[in-house]
Amino acid sequence: MEALLYEKLADQKLHCKLCNHRCLIREGARGICNVRENRDGILETLVYDSVIAVNIDPIEKKPLFHFYPGTLSYSLGTVGCNFRCRFCQNADIAQMAADHNGRIMGRKCSPEEIVSGAVHGGCKTIAFTYTEPTVFFELAFETARLARQHDIKNVFVTNGYMSPEALEMIGPFLDAANVDLKAFSDDFYKEMCGARLAPVLETLRLMKRSGVFVEITTLMIPGLNDNPKELAELASFIVDDLGDDTPWHVSRFHPTYRLTDRPPTPVATLLTARDIGLKAGLKYVYTGNVPGESSEHTFCYHCGGQLVSRRGFLVIRNNMKNNTCPKCGAIIHGVWQ
Repeated sequence: MEALLYEKLADQKLHCKLCNHRCLIREGARGICNVRENRDGILETLVYDSVIAVNIDPIEKKPLFHFYPGTLSYSLGTVGCNFRCRFCQNADIAQMAADHNGRIMGRKCSPEEIVSGAVHGGCKTIAFTYTEPTVFFELAFETARLARQHDIKNVFVTNGYMSPEALEMIGPFLDAANVDLKAFSDDFYKEMCGARLAPVLETLRLMKRSGVFVEITTLMIPGLNDNPKELAELASFIVDDLGDDTPWHVSRFHPTYRLTDRPPTPVATLLTARDIGLKAGLKYVYTGNVPGESSEHTFCYHCGGQLVSRRGFLVIRNNMKNNTCPKCGAIIHGVWQ
């Protein structure tokens, strides 16, 4: 299928405008994502209907804690990614094409089948996740448009490297996103992910301005992105540029893929990061991948009352009342049942 968002140049070269890599692709070659190929001067998407993972997940698994908590999300992804994260948590599918000579696997699945699966599964949302949804943009775009006709919301779990053109196109159909803000260091992005920091920050700003509900996740890797000064700068960016009511998830790292020389993140590091976020002025900071910590609950920023009780991805109790704290009446940012 012909891809969206590209420009034809001389000598059958193509300029892809899907993400901020903006690849220049010669005849017969693929972009950095390894799933968009120049075939006779036409940019083809190789994953439009090749879905490699489909599950019905709790929305909390994305993680989204302030967007219809306790509901189900029809979650899917394809092969491919426009990052090369050494710590990739889903490398077997995200990096398949890059690591295995362009191999692409998946079963045929149309937008109509995806939406039907969400309807029959009782899902409130469709989440484009597991790998970077930008690289299967055409499938996500058509599915998101169709989902709107069935009152199903659309969610991106993304590295935030989509181009402004892509965000403008999907924006009217995109309801929420969890964006990985992997560090607050351009060197980290270059060395560990093969990307840059600035485009991610700009995507976050654009999402907020366009009305997309945003939550942020940072995977805390010991010795690489857990410096307290850097975390304070990251938290201040969220407060100043996105708003103090933007939820921030600080998640535990486990050694994987090409980064196995680091230990799992100490829980104390996550709690320190949470304290840094709260001191910077954030109202909601959560720890992830450590079930049982009180910091996975939602508390009222005004009176401290416990509003949503969780264990892992399970909502045990939701005390919210019409977007407000039932004890003090403070408005709690989110989209609540």
